[in-house]
Amino acid sequence: MRLPVLTRDKADTLLLVVAALLVIAPHFAHLPLWTSATVCVTLFWRALLTWRGRRLPPVWLLLPVALLAMAGVWYSYRTLLGRDPGVAMLALLLAFKLLEMHARRDLFVVLFLSFFLLLTNFFYSQTMLTALGMAVTLVVLLTAQLTFQYTGAVPPLARRVRLAGKVALLATPLAALLFIGFPRIQGPLWGLPGDARSARTGISDTMAPGSMTNLALSEEVAFRVRFLDPAPAQNRLYWRGVVLSNYDGRTWTRIGGTPYRRNADGLTMALGGRAIRHEITMEASERRYLFTLELTRPDLPVPGQRVATSDELETFTLRPLQQRIRYRATAHSQYTLQADLDPALTGKWLQLPAGFNPLTLALGARLRALAQERREGTPEIVDAVLRLLREKRFEYTLEPALLGRHSVDEFLFRTRQGFCEHFAGSFVFLMRAAGVPARVVTGYQGGEFNPVDGYVTVRQSDAHAWAEVWIAGQGWRRVDPTAAVAPERVNASLARALPAQAPFGLTGLIALQNDKDSWLSRLRFRINAMNNAWNQWVLDYNPERQQNFLAELWDKVGTWHTPAAAALLGLLIWGWRRLRRARAADPVQAAYARLCRQLAGHGLVPATGEGPHSLVLRVRALPLPEERKAAYAEFLELYSALRYRALDDDERNRSAARLASLLR
Repeated sequence: MRLPVLTRDKADTLLLVVAALLVIAPHFAHLPLWTSATVCVTLFWRALLTWRGRRLPPVWLLLPVALLAMAGVWYSYRTLLGRDPGVAMLALLLAFKLLEMHARRDLFVVLFLSFFLLLTNFFYSQTMLTALGMAVTLVVLLTAQLTFQYTGAVPPLARRVRLAGKVALLATPLAALLFIGFPRIQGPLWGLPGDARSARTGISDTMAPGSMTNLALSEEVAFRVRFLDPAPAQNRLYWRGVVLSNYDGRTWTRIGGTPYRRNADGLTMALGGRAIRHEITMEASERRYLFTLELTRPDLPVPGQRVATSDELETFTLRPLQQRIRYRATAHSQYTLQADLDPALTGKWLQLPAGFNPLTLALGARLRALAQERREGTPEIVDAVLRLLREKRFEYTLEPALLGRHSVDEFLFRTRQGFCEHFAGSFVFLMRAAGVPARVVTGYQGGEFNPVDGYVTVRQSDAHAWAEVWIAGQGWRRVDPTAAVAPERVNASLARALPAQAPFGLTGLIALQNDKDSWLSRLRFRINAMNNAWNQWVLDYNPERQQNFLAELWDKVGTWHTPAAAALLGLLIWGWRRLRRARAADPVQAAYARLCRQLAGHGLVPATGEGPHSLVLRVRALPLPEERKAAYAEFLELYSALRYRALDDDERNRSAARLASLLR
């Protein structure tokens, strides 16, 4: 069955409908279902009317439908202001406007609405994939716009698409120049309204059994790290975040909730060992916590942010992180933290709720009595508990059994299955029961090194919880009970510590995933490196980075030798003057070239070697007004006379002037 040949009006309109659908389609993921359905039905209706050659619906029918749609937007969002209701209204208006196109002005309204709605996609996603999709949609929109500019024969669709691509490419250098050199303002690439940022998952300031299991299933990037010095081993990559010291029998929380005005005036530390300089690019989290490699000094400078540190060495900003930030830090491989702390002040790290976990309390009392009997200290108690975890065959799993009121007792003496929060929380509880000051620290552990760009990517699946115990004369010491049960968790990754699961049921992909040299891993590393480069140089091109880049560029240009720079400048001037002479040398030929470009816009492209007389015959066959065809014919006759006849200077000048007027 052969499809019918469409008239030009039908083909052009259907192309515009396709372009509008490409503009609106990415918004279907966040628009209400009724809005997406209304847009699809409206576009299908418009395409059907065009295909069958039917008249568009009257305004008295469209107006109530549009008002009803606006009422639906208000009902869905309870407002008509803001990002989401604004995008919903624009999508509906664009679809309805396609049903109300009666003049050329309406066409441009549709096109400009489409261009504006295209930009709103970046309110929701600014990834490189989104930018590529928008570039393709832009070319389709430009193709539709160029199509409506032809007044005669229309070139084939492929040629129009190529022309639209050329138009976009011609604008790219100017856009890149403006992007690089135009003064930046502090903030993200796009200034967004207040509702443009939704809450994101991440490390919280509370911890309960199962709270980190959901994070372990997320491959979302938490932050990326570029080490300026040799990176530590994988099992030394502990990214400190939130310290949880209060326990109510179920949930660990920060002492006093979230008092962001606590300070670190009484925080003493001694740093030693190798200094490890690194740069962290942290994703927006809608939270205040910054993550630092243990151990980093509390005076952390973060451009554009006011930073404070708590007396438990938590680093946080005074405002939620609503955009990606970058900061440099220096960590030390050896340290002592609050070694001179008065033991009388450690009571808040010994408190336990009454009426919970009697078996663990009894075990802690026995450990304390045994240590006193043997005249042992805190290190021996810690070693005894870690040995217990190893010998009793505890299991590291994402699917632990549900725990009841006495969750620590049930975990230590019955189920013996848990994730990092089970091990860290139970260990700290047992330490306190044994009289050892202890607290829970949450953050991230490890990260994946990308050999393509040299960055370490830390994902939400790297979320981890460990413990700190205070030892008199030594201060706070990190103890990771999870490492005693599943050492591969800190030595390699979470995936190595858990049973392998085949993606999409394909068992052969397990080996490819674990093999860092496999084609699948290399492809993943390259894609991650491209995304990181996009984030670093496009989305995070802030005033500081712009100044550094331009200064570095100027330094490189300034190092050129003076003769080379002078020769390059002279070559540019010579080429420019020669181009001007070439253009001024034959104004008749330049006018003829302009005429050929005009004819190409009507679908008539002169063949190679085709003379003016032959071209006149083809011009007369164009579907143009008679006065325009007469002007084209007169132009070609004058051009033939100027090229092939001997004319005096006055006659040549008059003919050349007439050519210019005919072109106008």
